[in-house]
Amino acid sequence: MSAKVTLTVEDLTLAIRNSIDGGIDEDHAYALAQHILNFFGYSDRIIDNILEPEDRDAFYMLEDTGILTTEREETTLYDGREWRIHYWLFKRERINELMSSADPKKAEEVADSVYGGLPDDIWKRGK
Repeated sequence: MSAKVTLTVEDLTLAIRNSIDGGIDEDHAYALAQHILNFFGYSDRIIDNILEPEDRDAFYMLEDTGILTTEREETTLYDGREWRIHYWLFKRERINELMSSADPKKAEEVADSVYGGLPDDIWKRGK
């Protein structure tokens, strides 16, 4: 059985940047990654009731991207009432997928910036 790899702020920043359509700048993604990791620490699961409404909004946004998911447990209290506990979890497979996916738009921008200024005849072969 392999050991669980700790999710770093850099890894989560990359996953966030690759998950948001329309892009997000590096500084904002890094700040969001730090904010989220401050709740999780070294765990992959946290209880929902520690979140403030504005924090929960960020969690919902990352749930929409597939980085986070929720689960709940139900238990019966001693007086017979049902009690629900809601949790947030990292989706490690999705995060790994986002970290390794290259954004085709970004690759195209890099290609344009590198080759865009070259004249068209540069590609012709000489005899």
